[in-house]
Order: sequence, then structure tokens, then C-alpha cells
Amino acid sequence: MPHRSPLQAVTLCTSLAPAFTLALRHAVLRSLAALTGLALLAGSAALQAQAWPNKPVRVIVPYVAGGNTDGIARVAADILSRNLNQQFVVENRPGAGGAIASELVAKAPADGYTLFTTAQGVFAILPHIQKVNFDPIKDFAPASIVGLNGFVLAAHTSLGVKTVKEFVDYVKARPGKLAYASGGNGSISHLSAAMFAHRAGLDMVHVPYKGGAAAVADLVAGQVAMYFGNFSEVVPHGKSGRVNVLGVSTDKRDRQLPEIPTINETYNGFRTVTWNGLVAPAGTPRDILDRIALEIQKGLKDPLVIDRLHRIGVDPWGSSPAEFSDAIRKDYELYRDVLKTAGIKAE
Repeated sequence: MPHRSPLQAVTLCTSLAPAFTLALRHAVLRSLAALTGLALLAGSAALQAQAWPNKPVRVIVPYVAGGNTDGIARVAADILSRNLNQQFVVENRPGAGGAIASELVAKAPADGYTLFTTAQGVFAILPHIQKVNFDPIKDFAPASIVGLNGFVLAAHTSLGVKTVKEFVDYVKARPGKLAYASGGNGSISHLSAAMFAHRAGLDMVHVPYKGGAAAVADLVAGQVAMYFGNFSEVVPHGKSGRVNVLGVSTDKRDRQLPEIPTINETYNGFRTVTWNGLVAPAGTPRDILDRIALEIQKGLKDPLVIDRLHRIGVDPWGSSPAEFSDAIRKDYELYRDVLKTAGIKAE
């Protein structure tokens, strides 16, 4: 039988049964209209992705202003604002170790107008130690890791310690009497301190805060004895003499603090490094994610941007969406085991 178009088929049926033909004609026309509508919707979605962004974009941060995650978010927002000729507005939503911000973004429309500067601790650690209403793998679409950074171990000056060994000896002589701060349950500062205490055999009390700025404020005030913080949070207080910086958590000494030893030099193999990157709600068009990654990669080649990140102890990275997705999955599984080894349990 020769091939006929839907309208030819309708014409052929006209001589057979007028009522049936009329109904069939209407059905075929409805089908054609539906197919046309689907094509228009697909075309509209494609045009929307191409036109993105045509209005301001929110960049949610899970911690208070002043910490490294906030600093990295502002660098990324500046890059995207400049390169895409649109406002990318940083919005701090601290609380519950990052869970509040994560849940907000997970429920946001997947249209590219809500981004999330997440931290390794929020996605790889937090879900293992407290109940959360988000899935770090299923509920988000990764775009790009912006930067990597280590931490510095700092102690209040009243302890009178200047080295990692002196600090360990001081705490061991006072089991259970001293507290350490963290930027929140499940943060990398929490994990770093807990792992360090476990490795050194220290008995200390954990005091979580809603972000690094609050933790540092109490460290400077002498309310807590120790804090594993970002360079930008701690180093200025070290230089002013209000805290003593004892060691860095990276493999090698930092270019800005060559006189400060690594903790690895005292406890071989100790290392904690974290990433911060941009994700969007799951279902965000891949074209948008790729565009974000491309512009971040381009921006991170700017010497001024590199210097800005180095000044807060961050190494520029600029991954692809696929690389970031792989990092999230691997770290989620890795830290599930690390937490057990470090003795960190759900609170």
C-alpha cells in the first residue's frame, strides 16, 4: 500500500462514512495540533536556555558572610556577572550545617536562576551525620568546582602553645575540659578537628557554630581553645597576635605561610582539603550548566581572580559538570567510611 499523509488518509475515508470521517478528521487534526504544541514547547525550552540569563540569578550560600565558601561564591558571582552581562546576586542562607540552604535550592525551579555554592562538607558529610531533606546526588545538577583549599589549626593565645606538639600535650593534661569550634555539624572544619583529635588521642568537646565567622569570634574571645578554619578567617588574627596558628592541613606548606609547618610533619598522613563549587537544582538544562562551567573556567585564568583566591588560601580549579558530579559521588562514599574511622556519629 502506498504511503499516505494523515490528511490524505482523512480524504480517502470521506467516501466511506461521513460521520466516521468527520470524527477521524478531528482526531487527526487534534493529534497534529498536539505534536505542533510539543514542538513549540521544545523550541521554547531551547530558546530559553539560549537566552539565559535574561534576569538576575540568585547564588545561595549555606553559611554566613565572611568565610571561604562565601568568598568563593562572590568570586564566582563576579565572574559570571561580568562574562554574562547579568547580575548574579549572592544570598546567605546559613543554618543546620548547610541543610537549610540545600533544601531551598533542591526545591527551586530548575531554570538556571537559582544556583548554590555548596561545600564538600554539606554534600559529602552532612547527610551521614544528621537527617536532611535533600539528596546530594539526586537533587542537584553540578556545574563546576570553583576552588580547593586546606585549613589552618589555630589555638587561643591563653594556652601559651606555639606548636602542634605543645598543643597536644596541653590538651592531654586536661581531658574533657577544653572545647574546639567548628563551622557547623558536618562541615570540613568539624571533620578536620575530629580527625585530628582522634589521631592525637585528645578528649575535647565539640561546639558547632552557624559558620566560620562566629567560630573565629569565639576563638579570639577565648570561649573555645581550638579551631580548624579557612585561611581567610584565621590568618589575619594570627598575624595580629590574637590567636596562634600551629599548622596547616595540606600536604605541603602554604605559599603564604611558609613558616607554618604542615600537621603532616607531626602526624604523618594527616590531610584535609575541601572543594567549593556551583550546582543547580536537578533538571536544569545541560546547556546552562555547561555555560556556567565554561565561564568559570575562563574567569579563573584571570591573574587578578587567581590572586584574589590565593589571598584567602584557595587554589582555582574550574572543573566540568561531569568531573564535579564524579567528585560528589566519590566523596559521599569516601566520607561515609572516614566518619566511622574518626568516631563521628550522628548528633
